[in-house]
Amino acid sequence: MYNIAIDGPAGAGKSTIAKIVAKELGYIYVDTGAMYRTMALACYRAGIQADEEEKVVARCGQVKVSLAYENDTQKVYLDGEDVSSEIRKEIIGNMTSAIAVYAPVRKILVRMQQEIAQKNNVVMDGRDIGTAVLPNANLKIYLTASVKTRARRRFDELMQKGQKCDLSEIEKDIEERDFRDMNREISPLVQAEDAILVDSSDMSISQVVDTIKSLVK
Repeated sequence: MYNIAIDGPAGAGKSTIAKIVAKELGYIYVDTGAMYRTMALACYRAGIQADEEEKVVARCGQVKVSLAYENDTQKVYLDGEDVSSEIRKEIIGNMTSAIAVYAPVRKILVRMQQEIAQKNNVVMDGRDIGTAVLPNANLKIYLTASVKTRARRRFDELMQKGQKCDLSEIEKDIEERDFRDMNREISPLVQAEDAILVDSSDMSISQVVDTIKSLVK
C-alpha cells in the first residue's frame, strides 16, 4: 500500500490538494479533519462544552464516523446521517481544534484512520499524519501558506457561500488556531523530519498538485 501524508496549518489548502491528488492517482482520500469535525458535531448536538473532557470522550466513544463516495464527492456520516455540510460551520471548526487536544479522542480516531491506510492506497491530510498517524508513510508533505493568504482564501470561500464574514476576524481566528495546534501537548502541529515543505502562498492549486505528483513519481 502507498500512503501519502499531508500536514499543515488550518487554511493551507490541505483538503483541496489531497482530494485532487487522490483522485488523479486513483487513491482513497481520507479527510481526518472531517472525522474530527464529526466528533465535535456529535458533542455540540449533545450540548457538551469543549472543556468538559470526560463528557467529550464518552460521547466520542459512542458514535460511528464513516466515509463514502457519492458522485465523486466524499460524504461524511455520523451514525449513518450525512453531515458533510453541517460540519463545515465555523462554530464546529472552532470546537474541533478544542476537543482534538484530548488524548482519548485522538486515540479513537487514529485507530480508525490507520485501519483504512493498512488496506488502501491513501492520501491523508491533517495536523499530525506524518508524525503520529502514518509515521511510515511513503511520502510526507508539509503544506503551508502565510496567515494573510490563508485568511483571504477562507474569506473568499465564505463569501461565495453567501456567508457574512470579516477578514480581520478570520485572520485572528487562524492565528489563534495555529497557536493552539502548534502548542498542544499531544501531537502538536510540526513538520516531520522527513517531510517535504511546500509553501503554497504564491502557487496555484494545479502547481501544488503537480509538485506532489512529481514527488510521488
